[in-house]
Amino acid sequence: MTDGLDSDVAPADDIAKRRDEVAARVRAHAGEMARELAVLQGGDYGQRTFETADGDWTLKYEAGDVQYLRFEPSSGSEIYVVSSKQPPEPGPLERALEDYDAFVETFNDHVESFDGLFDDATTEFPAVASAAELAAERDRILERIREVATAMAQELHRYDGEYGTYRTTVSGTRWELKWDGDAVSYLRVGGSDGTYLLSQYGPAPAPEVRRLVDDVGAFVRSFNEDVADLEADLSRVAFETTP
Repeated sequence: MTDGLDSDVAPADDIAKRRDEVAARVRAHAGEMARELAVLQGGDYGQRTFETADGDWTLKYEAGDVQYLRFEPSSGSEIYVVSSKQPPEPGPLERALEDYDAFVETFNDHVESFDGLFDDATTEFPAVASAAELAAERDRILERIREVATAMAQELHRYDGEYGTYRTTVSGTRWELKWDGDAVSYLRVGGSDGTYLLSQYGPAPAPEVRRLVDDVGAFVRSFNEDVADLEADLSRVAFETTP
């Protein structure tokens, strides 16, 4: 019953070594195709499946190198010819390599199908219209708004503290002026998700400036009315001392 224990075990080192050599050559070759596919498709990563008479080959690439090469034969289990985990078993690798040349031919046909793609493409385009005058007019209007808002900030600083936010409603829309000292931090219209007419980050879009500029006067008048009401209230305060 134990006669078999004396038999020699067939070594697998030579087979594994040969498998690794073949797998390395396939990886290097597939890496070339991955780089060409990345150039063709654009982007740092992607994949494409190529169909042969014997099955489907999927080549996935990332950062200009092959991530995996998978063969799905018409019958039988899928085979990862190249992967980041481990080399395939010798039998499945041999099975896949029987169709590898057909895969390469299909890949080459795909690349060559784009030859002459841009032969009739025109690179003559209409001149781009300049927005310089529009931007200059937008900036002129915003500078005038900043002058007015700065004057408001100075008054707010004078009677309401070093910094704060003045809020009012114009045509049903919330307007907020935030000041810090005598300077304007921002003028925002429409709440937290609204438009910053004035800010430290850059000018507002021209269409938004045009939409809101007609209400700036109403915003200033509302401020003036609030100041007048406050002065009237203070004027009614009586303070007397007893002799």
